[in-house]
Amino acid sequence: MYKLFMPFHWKLFVSIMALFLAFAASFLTFQYEREKRYKAELLNQQLQDYNNRLHEFLYPYKDSLSHEKVDPLLDRYIMQHHINELRVTVITSDGTVIYDSDKENIHSMDNHLGRKEIQTALKDGTGFDINRQSKSTGITYFYSAHYYDRKFIIRSALPYDVNLIKNLKADKRFVWFTVLSTLLLTVVFFTFTKRLGMAVRQLRNFALRADRNEPISVSLQSFPHNELGEISQHIIQIYKRLHETKEALYIEREKLITHLQISREGLGIFDANKKEILVNNLFTQYSNIISDHNLETTEAVFSIPELKDITQFINHSRQRPGGGQEEKRKAITISKDGRIFNVECIIFQDASFEISINDISQEEEQARLKRQLTQNIAHELKTPVSSIQGYLETIVNTENLPPEKQKTFLERCYAQSNRLASLLRDISVLTRMDEAPGLIDMETVDIAAVIRRIANETALDLEEKHITLVNMMPEKLETKGNPSLIYSIFRNLTDNAIAYAGTGINVTIKCFREDDNYYYFSFADTGVGVAPEHLTRLFERFYRVDKGRSRKIGGTGLGLAIVKNAVLLHGGNISAKNNQDGGLEFIFTLAKQ
Repeated sequence: MYKLFMPFHWKLFVSIMALFLAFAASFLTFQYEREKRYKAELLNQQLQDYNNRLHEFLYPYKDSLSHEKVDPLLDRYIMQHHINELRVTVITSDGTVIYDSDKENIHSMDNHLGRKEIQTALKDGTGFDINRQSKSTGITYFYSAHYYDRKFIIRSALPYDVNLIKNLKADKRFVWFTVLSTLLLTVVFFTFTKRLGMAVRQLRNFALRADRNEPISVSLQSFPHNELGEISQHIIQIYKRLHETKEALYIEREKLITHLQISREGLGIFDANKKEILVNNLFTQYSNIISDHNLETTEAVFSIPELKDITQFINHSRQRPGGGQEEKRKAITISKDGRIFNVECIIFQDASFEISINDISQEEEQARLKRQLTQNIAHELKTPVSSIQGYLETIVNTENLPPEKQKTFLERCYAQSNRLASLLRDISVLTRMDEAPGLIDMETVDIAAVIRRIANETALDLEEKHITLVNMMPEKLETKGNPSLIYSIFRNLTDNAIAYAGTGINVTIKCFREDDNYYYFSFADTGVGVAPEHLTRLFERFYRVDKGRSRKIGGTGLGLAIVKNAVLLHGGNISAKNNQDGGLEFIFTLAKQ
């Protein structure tokens, strides 16, 4: 249904003009009546002057006024002080007419006590009445009466004819002035309300477009330079800042959603009624693993028995909103199918909450390995330290210990200190590779030259064990890496073969393949090999196939762990296997860059 709509400035203009015209009409009426009354009072004053002069003339006779006595006196006075068409009447205080200049009707006049001007004169001393018809003459008069000496009333009257009406008529110049002023103010009001209406219309259009999220192009200069224009400009500037903030928040929201979707933790955000706000894929995946079946809806997570403590915590917080100092965070740990999950719930101020699920299986395993490593390090350090302490204690506490015995004990202390130094060095190398791989310097390394150097350094040990080192590396084989760590790879593999492979064997080192990115190496011996159950654990720190024999030989138990970490640091992989013809073979890769 169509609804008639009047613009704001027209409503304002009509309202103001209605009030103004009502005021102008009231003022005009008041002024007009006031002008008429002023003219009437002025005429009354003139007649009162005539009455006063007549009273002065009659004053000597005031105590003996009678019809017979007053008539000749007043007739003579009126003739001497003639005013055209003036009618004079003398009335006693009881209303009796004792003289009237209209001689013909004096005998038919009734008591005048009820006349308006007479009543007013008796009450206030003077009185007048406008436009009243005489009962005796039938002529309409303007009457003016005065009460003298509390004895008689002198009343003068002029016919209410055209001349008198013209004299009593109000001056119309102030009427025209009022009309012209009204027209001028109407134009001013219309101009003002029109400008005001334009500002309001622009502000209204701005509000409608803002409400519909439509593009807004409002010039701040188009508003009037007044308080409303200033307020409008501030509103638009505030809106623009809010719109920019909204856009920034929207971008940050999209970033947050993207981050949550690729996050490595499952995250679900819910409102106070447990309705989903935002849930990433990992949250659904981890929830399905914990519940042992696929959840049809995200809200079904609150029915998982393993999450009962979290659900109770949420329900308790909903029953007591704004719980003051009450705990707003709860975390539990769930073990499921060999995996460990940390579930944490945080309640926000508006009673919404988030649940995060983290798979901490790897962290727990790393923590276990760190604890085991610490225990192994302590155990490995304890053996040489205890040996050194025992030998030195024997030397110190035995007074007559033969010199050759002392020398033997000191040589053993020296050997144990070398073992301790090697152990600490290997631990330092592993720690550096684990904690600060980015700080390891890389440069061009000739691997073939490194192997030739190792062959020269271990020549005596190889000869003692009757081991033949077969170097099938090319003359020059360069890669980008750390010289010290690449040296450690091949030196530890060589030392491991010398220590554990046996005597009278061959050790072969070769690069059997290369592509655009990697070199492929083989380090094989023809020795005793290892049992298959040990192959997967050879690279564990402090793992020993034969613990008693290894410690007797003097190894640190970290050589192959260093090899694996150095290979990984150079972008490669390493594995071990038993050869069909006997012996152990290590196959590994090193990245060219």
